[in-house]
Amino acid sequence: IIKAQSSSRSATCPRCLASSVAFPSLDDDDDSDSKTSITFKERKREAHTQAEQKRRDSIKRGYDNLQEIVPTCAQLDSVSGYKLSKAIVLQRSIDYIQFLSQQKKKLDDEITSLRKEVVALQIMKSNYEQIVESQQNRPGPSAEAVSDAVKFEVLRQILEGLYRSFDHSVSVNNFAELSGCVFTWLEEFCKP
Repeated sequence: IIKAQSSSRSATCPRCLASSVAFPSLDDDDDSDSKTSITFKERKREAHTQAEQKRRDSIKRGYDNLQEIVPTCAQLDSVSGYKLSKAIVLQRSIDYIQFLSQQKKKLDDEITSLRKEVVALQIMKSNYEQIVESQQNRPGPSAEAVSDAVKFEVLRQILEGLYRSFDHSVSVNNFAELSGCVFTWLEEFCKP
């Protein structure tokens, strides 16, 4: 009877209709569904467990990648023969990064010194180019050079003086006199 009245009221009364929608009646069928459905706390716990497992998997992949990348971590532990511990992997990775940082600093210093050397060589090159250009812009040697005729005349006068002194100083009667006189003539007349 109560069910019949409530159903007749719900059909006619809008307030009852709204309350039946907001708070559905619990029948025996509804009770069995609530037991099989997952509660909010259980869903939250399961989501947290999945998120934590993803985080752990991500960390494990990170350590595995470090062991593959860092050369000192690639081999197994020499003492136990097992996979390296995470602490050892981290320490060796830190050491390797510090080593790479030192290498980078050395290379940067070398690059800086090579750049300075390049600048110095470019300055030297431009100076030499200026010297060559200034030498090319000077009047040619033909304008300042002594002509061949003048050179020949100077040489002729020097040689004529030497021939005259040779004729007067050197006796050519025999070889002994020639050899004796030539040395004294050379010492006396052929000095610069």
